[in-house]
Amino acid sequence: MDRRMVLAAAFAAGVGVAVPALAQDKSDAPKLDLAKIDLPKLPPDASVKQVTRVAGKTLNYTATVGVIPVRDEKGKVVAEVVFTAYMLDGPKGPGRPITFAFNGGPGAASVYLNLGAIGPKRLQFGAQGDSPSDPPILVDNAATWLDFTDLVFIDPVGTGFSRSLVAMEETKKRFFGVKEDVAYLSRVVYDWLLKNQRLASPKYVVGESYGGFRAPAIGHYLQRELGVAPAGMIMVSPVLDARLRGAADISPLSYMITLPSMAAAKYEREGKPLSPETLAEVEAYARGEFVTDMLKGQSDPAAVARIVERVTRYTGLDPALVRRMGGRIDTQTFLRELYRDQGRIASIYDANVTAYDPFPWSQSKRAGDPILDSIVASTTTAMADFTTRVVGWKVDGRYEALSDTVNDNWANRSQAESVEDLRQALAADPKLKVLIAHGYGDLSCPFFASRLLVDQMPREAGASRTTLALYPGGHMFYSRPGSMGLFRADVMKLYGAAG
Repeated sequence: MDRRMVLAAAFAAGVGVAVPALAQDKSDAPKLDLAKIDLPKLPPDASVKQVTRVAGKTLNYTATVGVIPVRDEKGKVVAEVVFTAYMLDGPKGPGRPITFAFNGGPGAASVYLNLGAIGPKRLQFGAQGDSPSDPPILVDNAATWLDFTDLVFIDPVGTGFSRSLVAMEETKKRFFGVKEDVAYLSRVVYDWLLKNQRLASPKYVVGESYGGFRAPAIGHYLQRELGVAPAGMIMVSPVLDARLRGAADISPLSYMITLPSMAAAKYEREGKPLSPETLAEVEAYARGEFVTDMLKGQSDPAAVARIVERVTRYTGLDPALVRRMGGRIDTQTFLRELYRDQGRIASIYDANVTAYDPFPWSQSKRAGDPILDSIVASTTTAMADFTTRVVGWKVDGRYEALSDTVNDNWANRSQAESVEDLRQALAADPKLKVLIAHGYGDLSCPFFASRLLVDQMPREAGASRTTLALYPGGHMFYSRPGSMGLFRADVMKLYGAAG
């Protein structure tokens, strides 16, 4: 998940990497060397017994918060990665799966998948009407995966309570890059398996958003470099190839992949049920006549007129606006104009989740995102309270649910793609299964991008082994109980779990 508004300038000491405040002249800022700072030690692993209920069953399990050290080439510890694990109590054989979960950003902790989607306890967030000041009360998650797999949620360096122990420049080189991120996080997975004697267990990797990019990249790295072969990969609202957004002036791709999600948002507002059948017409148009007409540009006025008519029909925007833009509706314009007459602004993560626009007469958008601005406080409070009070892992530091510092310092994100890893992992293992899950109304990571990428894959890796599943909702479609239940059912099929 991308952080689009700058909310913080620095990490708290002992949690992330200290950087100068934004208002400070960076050229005159003192160079801070974390190697010379006496950071408070992170506590030893802590555990607590808990109970949850799912599918009519009572599950007794152990929640553990702990640390996996990251070492450099000489064996020196250069970072400490914090994990939250949920293990079903009682005897279990080697066939009990273990699942590793990552969120995205880059800069997001794993709290969103943990407390929002698949962990044993759940916090409601991300839907219309949810408030950052709502009491952070955790309840049993009826859609948890814990009944059929143990769960390990990993917070990359600079997120959650995970931290780098080296200076900022070295931190960026070691951790804040596409390849570096995959390499050290894959090693964290391996080290956790080794530490907990779970190397023989069936292993799965799940990631959301940029974590959806991570899932096949980490899965393939584990398979190829570390000799640990995942049995399955699950991508939730993934970014599989960031390059599809480029070259908007001459390429129809960026408009092509968002149009079906814009149409889905309109259909939902009209009360139409969202299904592959409902979206079939706009998908066919987006990959057919829309592309050919757009490539003609202004050389063919009739083509422009056709685009304007169809895009107006699918988006529900003002025809005059669509005409002025030649049918080329970028995401931010869509979100800004969709509810302008109501003085509201829509979320990129779910176009039908809105908040009132605090600057309705401003020429350009000055407001934050309705979903993003509402989830940081609730998830931060809930996870920090769970970790320190419930589990009893008494850390001295700040919890980073969503870090701008990590996001702002990330290298080469616009060129990130893991489709090649996905293809190679599937080719290497004929038993590997993949699930790609999207919400219809997500404009941050549109489902149609994944549709196009999957359709280009060899048949041997196609429908029988790679499933693209779509659900009502947006980026965090699991904020809707109905969609979360459908998602759980699809995941259980992947794992071969009994209902």
